[in-house]
Amino acid sequence: MISRRGLIAALMTSVPSVCLPSMAGADTFPNRPIRLIVPYAAGGGTDAIARVIADGAGAQLGQSFVIENNGSAGGNIATQQAATAAADGYTVLMANQGPMVVNPHLFKSLRVDPLAAFDPVTLITSAPLVLVVPQDSRFTSFKQLVEYGTSNPGKLTYGSAGNGSASHMATILLGKVAKLNFVHVPYRGAGPALTDLLGGRTDFMITTLPSVSGLIETGRMRPLAVTTKARTKKLPNVPTIAESGFADYDSGAWYGFVVPKGTPSEVIEKVREATVRAINSEAVKARLENDGAEPIGDRPEEFAAMMKAESKRWAEVIKESALSLE
Repeated sequence: MISRRGLIAALMTSVPSVCLPSMAGADTFPNRPIRLIVPYAAGGGTDAIARVIADGAGAQLGQSFVIENNGSAGGNIATQQAATAAADGYTVLMANQGPMVVNPHLFKSLRVDPLAAFDPVTLITSAPLVLVVPQDSRFTSFKQLVEYGTSNPGKLTYGSAGNGSASHMATILLGKVAKLNFVHVPYRGAGPALTDLLGGRTDFMITTLPSVSGLIETGRMRPLAVTTKARTKKLPNVPTIAESGFADYDSGAWYGFVVPKGTPSEVIEKVREATVRAINSEAVKARLENDGAEPIGDRPEEFAAMMKAESKRWAEVIKESALSLE
């Protein structure tokens, strides 16, 4: 018969053996490359920011990030893949509006609640969007585009990075405040959407600055308006939609890292610390600011609160606009 003292000793010695695997995993993390899932095609703004952050954070962690692009179904497939991955820190999702806070209210068939399926790591950056047209477009000002859309309802077509993406919702919001009826052409990322815009297959697009800044600099695209309340330093002479007659209009893009629910907090903190160091490095900070993006790097709980507020905001816009997709 075991004594009381013996029982206590046995329990005390058994506790470390239970905790050791988790602690050891956190101590050695990462010991292999990390999979970074980007829910849009290569070549767009989300992909561009994902790659520059992946390089910087990977250097900090001593392991590379292997990027997987999948823009199918508005990013829902990529989100589901990330949500069902092992919660060990070796799968990270590049999170932004569409997959995280818009699609749950937009797609009837969505099988995962992103806010419940992931643990937030950090909000990386936010950036204004810009309304652009090809250089040979008939529209040389935002006012001209709005006047044409008012006189010709249903005639203007626009591309987006996909259903539920920041570019899609920013245009939905513009149609709502300006009382305009546009025809939406969704793509699997900003890259292919901009290709078709350049080819004259659509009339305009609201997109991220990183995805289009090079085209603007080379004169292939003409910026007509910026979506945030304040003008961006990157395009100081381009007016905002708010100052162009729609004072209540305000939209933008944000990007962050999330991991599958249940990932050890020590691992989350390692990824977060590496990411924050990366975005505050001179090289990455300069790159982000050159694209009109603002480095952030907040705490997981702050990122979670922001996403919850964004989810509520876009749920109201979607409901008012009677949007719904299978």
